[in-house]
Amino acid sequence: MNPPDRIIPQPGQESVWDYPRPPRLEKFTGLVRLRFGGVLIAETRNAYRVLETSHPPTFYIPMQDIAAKYLKKAAGESFCEWKGAAQYFSLSVEGKVAEKVAWYYPNPTPAFAAIKNHVAFYAAPLDECTVNGEQVQAQPGGFYGGWVTSNIVGPFKGIPGSEGW
Repeated sequence: MNPPDRIIPQPGQESVWDYPRPPRLEKFTGLVRLRFGGVLIAETRNAYRVLETSHPPTFYIPMQDIAAKYLKKAAGESFCEWKGAAQYFSLSVEGKVAEKVAWYYPNPTPAFAAIKNHVAFYAAPLDECTVNGEQVQAQPGGFYGGWVTSNIVGPFKGIPGSEGW
């Protein structure tokens, strides 16, 4: 199935169909903030964005800007053809748990070496996940970890029927 027509970005917007494949890594100095269980989990102006065709950006937050005491290693691994082998974290805050809510690359490929010691989070399970003060929407489908904000337009991989895009 071919993707639906590309949404034309308005001024100040980005289309995920203008993102490259293989994906591009870029520094992001805007404010990224995460809360879970009423606790500030992360706050940074030192994130990276991974931009890949048909996907909203995935944000990688440096470990030093994360309240790591709430991260618990989770079982399992996955593999990205661009970034390498990923491992997972769950979040646990005063009895509230989100399983496999975050992932990282302990030994990323050379092209993505900058995200070593950085962690990405799925937005949906979090109480708050903001970029520059705007609450993000999770990339559709639950498998991918992109964050949708008002300046990102699709259509986005993850919607029903997008498996072959």
